[in-house]
Amino acid sequence: MKTEAETSRYVDAKGVKLHYNEVGSGPVLICIHGGGPGASSWSNFSNNMEEFAKHYRVILLDLPRFGKSAKIAIEGPQLTVMAGILRDFLDVMGIDRACIVGNSYGGQVAIKLAIDFPERVANLVVIGSAPVLHSIFTPMPVEGVKLIGNYYRGEGGPTLEKMRQIMKIMVFDQSLVTEDMVKARFEASIDPETVKVNMGPPLMRQDLTAEFSKVKAPTLVMWGMDDRAGALDIGLLMVRAFQKAEMHIFSRCGHWAQVEHTRAFNELVLSFFRRNS
Repeated sequence: MKTEAETSRYVDAKGVKLHYNEVGSGPVLICIHGGGPGASSWSNFSNNMEEFAKHYRVILLDLPRFGKSAKIAIEGPQLTVMAGILRDFLDVMGIDRACIVGNSYGGQVAIKLAIDFPERVANLVVIGSAPVLHSIFTPMPVEGVKLIGNYYRGEGGPTLEKMRQIMKIMVFDQSLVTEDMVKARFEASIDPETVKVNMGPPLMRQDLTAEFSKVKAPTLVMWGMDDRAGALDIGLLMVRAFQKAEMHIFSRCGHWAQVEHTRAFNELVLSFFRRNS
């Protein structure tokens, strides 16, 4: 397996410095991380990369404010802005269309890209992504979102214990969260530029419910039955509203299906892409 350093790349996307990791060749598959502190697409998808790279040119993209990408202020509705930057990334990379796999926040950004620039998304997979403000099943904001919101702005600021708590609620099997993982994410989260941007003005939340019917790309919605960071009914809502969607629910699974059920996840994604190519 190639290392993070071997696959690390940078590109300027119309003034925004973006970091990504790249392996493989063929049709383009972009993986986008979630929105937790210290997150990067390498931390979210490095276990899936090798299998995907047998069939695709795989790009693990760090969104602005995350990983090694620029820590920029976001003015305006955050998903609209992020989707525009993702479109700029595709442009500068010479990518007309791509398959996209997005975990949580990364899936929200990918959904907005599919709404605003439908011609750029060939197929879409979202994992526990909830770009809405209300749930029938679960009080909002959900537990995981509350903890993430408290990470920088809560009493004591970022701490190792706060990071450990966030990471453990992301999975059903908490033994998957090692101390090395917690420490790596914590160190990434306390980079001075990262702390500074996260202590700036809060980002403007968006509810995409009214736009869900505009999603034309074939979409696979994945959810963990034990997800404490995304309400399950939102996945059902997306399957109802998107133009062509299906859903897979994993038992004994939290917010990171790609980590907790790696083999099954990879097989489902690749099969879905083959059926919709």
